[in-house]
Amino acid sequence: MKLYCFGESGHSYKVALALTLSGTKWQAEHVDFFNGAARSDDYKENINEMGECPVLVDGDHTLSQSGVILDYLSDKTGKFGGETADDKREVLRWILWDNHKFSAMIGMTRFLLNFLSEKHRPAEVIAFNQGRIKSAMAVLDTHLTGRDFVVGRNVTNADISLCSYLYYPETCGVDVAQYPNIVAWLDRIKALPNWQAPYDLMQPAFQRGQ
Repeated sequence: MKLYCFGESGHSYKVALALTLSGTKWQAEHVDFFNGAARSDDYKENINEMGECPVLVDGDHTLSQSGVILDYLSDKTGKFGGETADDKREVLRWILWDNHKFSAMIGMTRFLLNFLSEKHRPAEVIAFNQGRIKSAMAVLDTHLTGRDFVVGRNVTNADISLCSYLYYPETCGVDVAQYPNIVAWLDRIKALPNWQAPYDLMQPAFQRGQ
């Protein structure tokens, strides 16, 4: 399998982490995102019309959108999809919530704080986003009370999707340490066999100082 990705992409990391935790053989195809590679005509015509990462290529199958790819990998490997039909729907519920309320806000705010020069950072937008992130963090922290993982007894795609941006050294400006259940959950995922950090799995695209 080939994964079109770049190190800073939390959505790419979701897929890279699922591939690695499942023991699937794969290779990273680096996308020079910050220099516009994903928005080039060639990329949009031949890789992903949406101009985004990640993209997984598995033989004749080319898939984009991390939630779709995670579902595909579960069908292929038999891992992380949930143990029962109810679990599978619950995993989907959390992935949809993550992409709307959690990763979406964290990823955008992390970008604004870390990959734009200070003079271009919209302070009011950042503050608004951080308010939404804190609300979402509280939802997840409460849900994790008395639980090892988000759905069922074992790690699923819900965990893999939700955790991704929280392992990066660049933050969104919200202190995760305020949410002890999330901290403990991140430690449990990090302790899984084969776990690796984002920049150990994927090459960064951003050149510091530019």
